[in-house]
Amino acid sequence: MGEKRRVVVTGIGAVTPLGVGALTLHERWAAGEVGIKDGAGACTSFNPSDFLSVKEARRLDRFSQFGVVASDEALAQAGWGAEKPYDSMRIGTVLATGIGGISTVESNHDLMRDVGVNRISPLGVPMYMPNAGAAAISMRHGLQGQSFGIVSACTSGAHALGLATRMIQYGDADAVVAGGAEATLTEFGFACFRAVQALSEVGISRPFDARRDGFVMGEGAGVMVLEEAEAAIARGATILGEIAGFGSTSDAGHLTAPDPTGRPAATALTLAMKDAGVTPADICYVNAHGTSTELNDASETRALKLALGEYAYKIPISSTKSTIGHLLGAAGAVEAIATLQALNHRVIPPTLGLEVPDEALDLDYVPGSARELVFSGAGAPVALSNSFAFGGHNVGLIIKGQG
Repeated sequence: MGEKRRVVVTGIGAVTPLGVGALTLHERWAAGEVGIKDGAGACTSFNPSDFLSVKEARRLDRFSQFGVVASDEALAQAGWGAEKPYDSMRIGTVLATGIGGISTVESNHDLMRDVGVNRISPLGVPMYMPNAGAAAISMRHGLQGQSFGIVSACTSGAHALGLATRMIQYGDADAVVAGGAEATLTEFGFACFRAVQALSEVGISRPFDARRDGFVMGEGAGVMVLEEAEAAIARGATILGEIAGFGSTSDAGHLTAPDPTGRPAATALTLAMKDAGVTPADICYVNAHGTSTELNDASETRALKLALGEYAYKIPISSTKSTIGHLLGAAGAVEAIATLQALNHRVIPPTLGLEVPDEALDLDYVPGSARELVFSGAGAPVALSNSFAFGGHNVGLIIKGQG
């Protein structure tokens, strides 16, 4: 095969604890607002009846509702109407999740235990299966190309964007609606993550701070419309940016703890840069995985130093999880959207809650308040978006904004 096809972003959509809408995510984060309340990043302003019929909402688990609403926003921004710009068989759907429809599982298990097995809903399986969100988006918009879900814990959303990019680059699709969705703020969800001692005891997300004591769970979704560049330009689409590079590795070590050296993660970031044809000198911003856990923030800092060399100390870094918490399988997609927004608005939102520096973590994590994004040279600004996960999964995405 010849040169890879370029993959551009023509639409973005998000549902997060900061509100409904991709622009809302950027504006409220840049303003220093925090969507975390009472130790959780809940989408309290999301009302499914504002976007879905009663029947539609009843047939979708909350994670799928988030994904559908985010896809509606993204497709509207991309300018897609009833008539698709491509053959429907050439349009894919990839929606990731780390957990799937956990609230549906819990509610049906309660029915079975308390009332009897015959009271379980026939919609149980179609609602809780991890691919339910991808199927719902595909059916809602008549997208008949490849359609599937991806499950790789907290790298799921980033993997979805990376694999969707590959589908377009190598000719398996002309466009893909891709992202991640998660809704795990349930009694069982909290109990499981507390049992593995992953959650913050104080309920505060403060990545890279010396007082960090675990992540704060959030919920929501992020979806991008990705298109082959020449076709998007030919149809007159507004190009928001480009997914220029994708790299992925595995630690192959511990089930929950990251490799303490950061080397496997650094390799994923290096592969993403190589794939995009950029060097550390080209990168003007890093959107960190930044979970606010002792081990991740230390390992990620080492990975950045290995991958970026001397530039690790020069490039501003911030964590979206400081404002909305950890969206698990949706995190990588939502953070890619936040990264693109930072590039296009030329504003780097801050790492909130970072007030007591950890001497071992000595990079520029943009504490306190937003900062102007500065990049040199002609062309588009370039950023790196990181995602790491339980199971040892590592993903790096190179994202270019508007020039």
